[in-house]
Amino acid sequence: VAIHPQFDSGILMVVKCRKENSALKDCLTAYYNDPAFYEECKMEYLKEREEFRKTGIPTKKRLQKLPTSM
Repeated sequence: VAIHPQFDSGILMVVKCRKENSALKDCLTAYYNDPAFYEECKMEYLKEREEFRKTGIPTKKRLQKLPTSM
């Protein structure tokens, strides 16, 4: 049975990339369990939340480039 190329990457990717997926999971787990990384993320979140409460503008919109007028 022939498998179409567009399905090859999606269906077989799980089997082909087991080692890579395992390494990614191990890496993410290490960061998830790292108290220093947790604190860093918490402080970043609190800073963004404080800025939002001051301005009412979400971080994503605040970081977008404003159009320049000529």
